[in-house]
Formats: sequence, structure tokens, C-alpha cells
Amino acid sequence: MTTRLLVIGGDAAGMTAASTAKRLAMDALEVVVLERGSYTSYSACGIPYWIAGDVDARDDLVARTPAAHRENGIDVRMRTEAASIDLAARTVEARDEHGHVETLTYDNLVVATGAEPLRPPLPGIEAEGIHGVQTLEDGEQVLAELERSPEHVVVVGSGYVGLEMAEACVRRGAAVTVLERSPSPMPLLDPDLGERVAAAMRGLGIEVVAGAEVTGFRTGPDGRVTGVETTDATYDAELVVLGLGVGARTDLAVAAGLPTGAKGGLLVDDRQQVEGHEAVWAAGDCVVTLDRLTGQPIHLPLGTHANKQGLVAGRAIAAAVMGADAGLAFPGVLRTAITKVCDLEIAVTGLREDDARAAGYDPVVASIDSTTTAGYFPGAVDMTVRVVADRVTRRLLGAQVVGGQGAGWRIDTLAMALWTEMTVDDLAMTDLAYAPPFSSVWDPVQVAARAAMRQLGTRV
Repeated sequence: MTTRLLVIGGDAAGMTAASTAKRLAMDALEVVVLERGSYTSYSACGIPYWIAGDVDARDDLVARTPAAHRENGIDVRMRTEAASIDLAARTVEARDEHGHVETLTYDNLVVATGAEPLRPPLPGIEAEGIHGVQTLEDGEQVLAELERSPEHVVVVGSGYVGLEMAEACVRRGAAVTVLERSPSPMPLLDPDLGERVAAAMRGLGIEVVAGAEVTGFRTGPDGRVTGVETTDATYDAELVVLGLGVGARTDLAVAAGLPTGAKGGLLVDDRQQVEGHEAVWAAGDCVVTLDRLTGQPIHLPLGTHANKQGLVAGRAIAAAVMGADAGLAFPGVLRTAITKVCDLEIAVTGLREDDARAAGYDPVVASIDSTTTAGYFPGAVDMTVRVVADRVTRRLLGAQVVGGQGAGWRIDTLAMALWTEMTVDDLAMTDLAYAPPFSSVWDPVQVAARAAMRQLGTRV
């Protein structure tokens, strides 16, 4: 007997769940996907690099088109939005681009509605020329704005998207100002490392204003944005990019009665099944997940997690259909991330000192300055590695890396040390690769671990 899987959302999590379930269950499962946009399976993370010109074309960001999914037996319905969910009847009301409404039944439902850029309810926020950057359609709109050759662009927020979009707009010839509410830019970093990021941005010609509280947006007679107002000043702008982060897009699910947690994300178990609803699953930027270090649920919208969660959900659904063991569980996250400004690479994993203390640890912090290669090797550039460890257990709790080309990838070694619950003593003696073009004989990661050991009372 064929059962139906209905998926709401056709990007990373949704299409991974759909493709995985169909591949494993084959003809035992009919898969229907509703996608309100014009694209499936694309890299939202690549949008700033497409806008900057590093990626030649929009379609280069698309991993698999709707036609390719259909060839694999998935009924993909584009520009079709889920309008409501009836959990009791197991139906979804879908509305296509022409206004036609259809009621679809399901045996299993995947909610993969993603996230949306935060738009604070400030005066003028709905003016033309103010954009978030979350979908390919958003990227198209920003590129169209840049083709108008705006003299002034203001980016509100200096997180990952804010930094990447600021650089992209500068490279497109605009004068760019970044406004950050926190006392220092890149608030995911400690303030002194955030200042290094600010210096790199200023080196590109970007004006960086920290401690700037945005109060509204000035508009012209035509309804377009003309400036950004703060408590201290007004900044001219013909284009505004919102880099304030994103929130889970769960209005549809909440209206149906599904449970939510941190920042409105849907509550799911480690098989991505929505709590209390055996036929409903959720994955990607719309869900809450487990922080492995604090044990607390958090909302962490990243493409890496969305793809893994989609895989877990798809396998669990196929197993339910086939009467088999799901096999995989989603084990949680460490908050690992990486980006760059020009040649300055920025990477983080785990907890900062304040986060660790709030989670009940007794943190010790060690910071070292080193170079990306052996110091004598041509092309060596500076880098800083900062680690946080627990005083009681000596366990590594977090790390930040800021430095030139070749610095950022060290974060993966540190993330793996966190994942396996290594102590700084373990990390210092780990067998890492060495050759002068890649590292000093003691890799900077190990040098930082040794510095933490000294803080903890071990002479090394």
C-alpha cells in the first residue's frame, strides 16, 4: 500500500528529507513537496558571494532543480504555498500562484519552512529598498538594487550575513556603512577580536559604527528608503541590507497547534519528529536543536544542520513506512561557523567565556598569537587562537580563531576536540600534520591548548 509524504519547503532540509525517504521507500511512498518560491535545493550561504561576483550566476547555487527532483519520482509543486494545516484530519490546504486552492491529505508531514530575516517593527521598515537576504529571490532583489548604482548602502548588523553583504556591496562600487548595536562588531567574538574584524572592514573602505541603535528609516516621497536613523545620527542610504539574524518561520505550524521553543523554533526529538505528533516531522532553520555543551535547546539556523536533519527525518519516515529501524539520530550542535572579510578569516565553535559561566562551568581562557605557517616560511600571516576550558574537568569548551588566509580551517580541529569531549591536555598531544608551508612544528591549536594547560596549573 502506498502512503503519502507531504513536505512543506523545498530547500535544504525539505528536499533532503523528501529525496532520502523516496530513495529508501521507493514505490511504497508517494512524495509531494510544496515550495512557495521559484527554486529548490540551493545554497543560501552562497548568496553574498554571488552578489559580490565570486559566483558567476544564480543557477550555480542550485544543487538540484525541480525537474531533477521530478525525474527521481518526487511531485514538486513550485510557487505553491501551504496556507493551513489540519492535524486532526491530516490535511494541508495549498494555494498556487494563480490562487487555486487544493486540500492535500498526508500520512506523514515534514515542516521545513526555514527562517526569515528579522525585521524589527521600526518606523519605515517596510519602505522600498530595505532587504533581508535569505532566498535566491532576495539575492535577485538586492542585485537589482545595486544595478541602480546606489551611492550609499547601510548594512544593519555585523553578524555573518552583515559582514559578507557589506563586502559584497563595496565590491559592487557602493559606499557602505555597517551599523552594529553591540559595543563591538561581530558580537559572536570577544570584543578585542571583533575590533580586528572592524579594522579589516575599514581597510576595505567600509565605515563601521558600533553602539549604534537603529530607531527608524527615513523615506522619500516615492516611498523608497533614503536613510537610517539611530539615536545619535542619520546615515544616508539608497539601499539597506538587514543583517540582524533570522527567526524561525513557524507561523503556519503554530497556527496548527505544533509546539515551539527557543526563538519560535519547532520542538523535535533526535529523529526530527515533532513532540507529541507521531505523523509530523520538522527539520532545518525552523526547528530547535540541542546544544551539546549546555544541554539546552537552541535555535541555530545553518545549512550544515539543515541537510543533516533532513537526512535524519527522511530515514526515519522511510523506516516508519517500511517497518524498519530508523538508524540515525541528530546528535546536536556545537555552534561551529566560519566566514571571512577580505583575507581575514573568522571562525568560532562552542562557548565563549560568558556562555560557559552561564552554563555552570568554571571557565579558563587562554589566547595565543601565532602564524598560519612556520614563521620563517614565505607568506606566513598572523593569527590568534583563543580557547575556553573548564577548570574542574580541563575539558575544552570553546574556541575562536581570527587570522589571515589559512587560519580559519583550524576551527574544525577544535570542533572535533569539542565533539569528542577532549581535555586541553589531550588536544596538546594530538597527532596533527606538520610541514613548514602549513604550520609551525607545534600547530597553533596545540600552542593554545598548552597555554590553557599552564592556566590550569600544568607546566608545559
